[in-house]
Amino acid sequence: MTAKHGSHVRVWILMLILFLSVIAYADRSILSIAGGAIKDEFGLSPVQLGFILSAFSWAYVIGQIPGGLFLDRFGTKKVYGITLVLWSISTLAMGFVGEFANGLTSALIIMFTLRFALGLIEAPSFPANARVAIMWFPKAERGRASSLFASSQYFAVGIFSPLSGWLVSEFGWPWPFFVLGMMGIGAFFAWMWYMKEPGTHPSVSQQELDHIVAGGGLIDIDAAEQRKDKSRLSRETFRKLLTNRMLWCAYIGQYCTIALSYFFITWFPIYLVQDRGMDILHAGFATIAPALFGFAGGISGGIISDYLIRIGWSVSWARKTPYIVGMLMAATLIAAAVANSNFWVIAIMSFAFYGKGVAAGAGTWAVISDTAPKEAVGLAGAIFNCVGNIAGIITPIMFGYLVALTGNYSMGLVFVGAHCVVAALCFLFVMGPIVRVGGDIPEDRGDGQRLSEVTPPHQL
Repeated sequence: MTAKHGSHVRVWILMLILFLSVIAYADRSILSIAGGAIKDEFGLSPVQLGFILSAFSWAYVIGQIPGGLFLDRFGTKKVYGITLVLWSISTLAMGFVGEFANGLTSALIIMFTLRFALGLIEAPSFPANARVAIMWFPKAERGRASSLFASSQYFAVGIFSPLSGWLVSEFGWPWPFFVLGMMGIGAFFAWMWYMKEPGTHPSVSQQELDHIVAGGGLIDIDAAEQRKDKSRLSRETFRKLLTNRMLWCAYIGQYCTIALSYFFITWFPIYLVQDRGMDILHAGFATIAPALFGFAGGISGGIISDYLIRIGWSVSWARKTPYIVGMLMAATLIAAAVANSNFWVIAIMSFAFYGKGVAAGAGTWAVISDTAPKEAVGLAGAIFNCVGNIAGIITPIMFGYLVALTGNYSMGLVFVGAHCVVAALCFLFVMGPIVRVGGDIPEDRGDGQRLSEVTPPHQL
């Protein structure tokens, strides 16, 4: 997707938002690496540490709708840039808690406030990524673009967890916060320098610009005249976003995929230790394989979905099919409950998370990019991410209750696996055609041709 279209600025834009997304995920997950040392230094109880760990998720959900409105009103470049530098300062400040805390209570208040601020400020980041994908990529490439930044969680875990562990062991727990905070501030300058609208970017060739426009890229969604048209962001726009059946299926799909993510980063290591008898060291290494397979699945999902569009499939089935198949693959994690060896547990989980990756790469952010109303791209992405991230609050709690009630992990695994089946059935039987909300023309297949010209009506 480069040479034959002249310049390839959109690829560098994608690498930039991938870098920003990795920093965002690392910032939100770093506390789990430094948490043990923080707990020891300040004398925190497990409940108190859990309280601090929860601060990010609550704020992240609360901040989604306001963040989306800010994106639609003030534009991607400005909002993403300002929030990037602010959340980096919040991360950096965590390293100075010991300098300002006078005791346990003040340490709790400062850390909770900083983590809450981090979640609130980071809220627009992934809706902003979706806006960039819509602005810079035609439909036939949007799946790959969305799957790459959606897979940033695996980069963050793979790169920054070992780095943070080394920094904590060598220099103390504040240093991961110092390093990531400074990286975020440096990334702010890179973002402000390189990010521009496609039509005004000095490095974009006319061939690349034509390719983006012909394939359905909305190159002008950040233009000032578009953002000043407040009349469109009315009660009617909100009504469309909150009552549209297709969008609600996408929201539910995001909720279900995030439920799997939070099972993986919260209860999965505990399950390996308490139910499968692994020690902590081996459990930590055992999580690497599912993470790698999840990343591979995420990239595969975007590639498969875009390929199906290029060979003539409708956008609807090119996005839905990998999602449905991937979520049914992910449902096989339930089989871990009856696996007779730890090898098979890891093999089953790796297969399941590959499927989850395929589904997420093809059918979550890519769907929102394809369907959000042009005047409310940020708001649509925010609602989508808000509903999805409620799973980050509910799933760990429900899993814990099921373990407590039954005395084992089997019903918890069934609970998580059931999300996969529900999401697949929702996309297959309830969602209907994937079309842009409020659009008055048929969706194209990504190369400038209408789907009605290349796809039988019953496949639309």
